[in-house]
Amino acid sequence: MYLCPLCQNPLTLAEKQYQCVNRHSFDIAREGYVNLLPVQQKNSKDPGDNKDMMLARRAFLHAGWYAPLAQAVCNTLSTLAPENVLDLGCGEGYYTAQFKQALPTAAVYGVDISKAAVKFAAKANSNIQFSVASAYQLPFAEHCFDIIVRIYAPSKPQELQRLLKPGGYLLTVTPGPQHLLQIKQAVYDNVRLHSDDVEAIAGFSHRSRQRLQFQLNFNQPADVLALVQMVPLAWKFSAEQKQQFAATLPQIDVDFLLDVYQHAPLKTG
Repeated sequence: MYLCPLCQNPLTLAEKQYQCVNRHSFDIAREGYVNLLPVQQKNSKDPGDNKDMMLARRAFLHAGWYAPLAQAVCNTLSTLAPENVLDLGCGEGYYTAQFKQALPTAAVYGVDISKAAVKFAAKANSNIQFSVASAYQLPFAEHCFDIIVRIYAPSKPQELQRLLKPGGYLLTVTPGPQHLLQIKQAVYDNVRLHSDDVEAIAGFSHRSRQRLQFQLNFNQPADVLALVQMVPLAWKFSAEQKQQFAATLPQIDVDFLLDVYQHAPLKTG
């Protein structure tokens, strides 16, 4: 299933090392993941979310604040009944682990450009295949996945088309208009809402949409801080402003759009 990121030949696993016919080799780390991100594909020394953002997200997600989203995605996956799934931009593996629980017989893969996040994910989930790689040059063979899940992750339509089987599905999660409105109001005088237009993705047909809205009611500032720290808006706050905002224990709106797309089948004849 894995391809060599240097020459695109298939990788074969021998003991704890993947190797291609050109003798490019990639060791399985002690946590269980494989790093398939060559230096030439890095845009920085340590790409992806920094460790503080990753730890904040991990604390927030594992506290169960976004459990309704995880359940909604798992319900959709269960309905589609895939044999194999790719979690694109898996981070520290919170959602990936839920997918595996919902689909115990499916082969589940997680990929992210952040080595620190993937290390956490692999250490906690030995029954899932995790790798470090770029979302724009994914190290997988053609047409090997039934479903790709993309929660807030970047992607390239050509790569999605290449990896999905004809007729396979792409499940995306994007922010709805009211998502984290109260955080935006704390940093912007004029708040611009997220669009609810359906994204047009080359090679895919839109099949369905589910809108998921709920409100977060916090009991302690630490949970508010974790949420603020894990979102891109974090840099808009000074350390003092973060503390002041968290101390108010704001009620924060959550608004997600779950969209299912289908990869256009290959034409025959």
